[in-house]
Amino acid sequence: MSFRVSEIAALTNLLTPANEESDSDEDQPQLGSSKFGPGHIGESKKQRNSASKKDINQSKEIWCSEEITEGAEFDSLSDPRLQPEYDIIYNQSVTTEDIFLQLGNKTPNTSSCEKMVVKINLPNTEMKDITLDIKSIFLDLRTPKYKLGLHLPHPVDEQQSKAEWDASQHSLIVCMKMNREYDFCNY
Repeated sequence: MSFRVSEIAALTNLLTPANEESDSDEDQPQLGSSKFGPGHIGESKKQRNSASKKDINQSKEIWCSEEITEGAEFDSLSDPRLQPEYDIIYNQSVTTEDIFLQLGNKTPNTSSCEKMVVKINLPNTEMKDITLDIKSIFLDLRTPKYKLGLHLPHPVDEQQSKAEWDASQHSLIVCMKMNREYDFCNY
């Protein structure tokens, strides 16, 4: 099937609205290539730059609040305290239905785990010296000797989190219920 240039031009005239006629060369239909490409998706660079310049000119702040991640206020490069060793373990509640009947959709993957357990080794530390703060995606632990600022791999429910001190091994075990977006379909 072959088309003549005049047929393509006639088809273009049918598809363009009649009330938007212009003498500009840019507004005229192009025959050889399409008028729009991937670069036309979203805002243009001029629009983005002008919007960001307006925001910067209106406020004297160096950083926007969207640019600062949660837990960044706890990061300190000049803090001389050591970072303790820690392990992240995923925990899954398995019932007899899951083992024998295999009726659920649980798998051995971390996507089917409900809890995240962080085991932190704190040698020569006592429980009274520990300060622990859990946010939705950040765990902050401080002692006189150690400091741990851990960005968590998954968001957690800080209200349903708990910590246990194991005095025999000098370790703190923090158990946090994960609060991911698609958890309703994983377990």
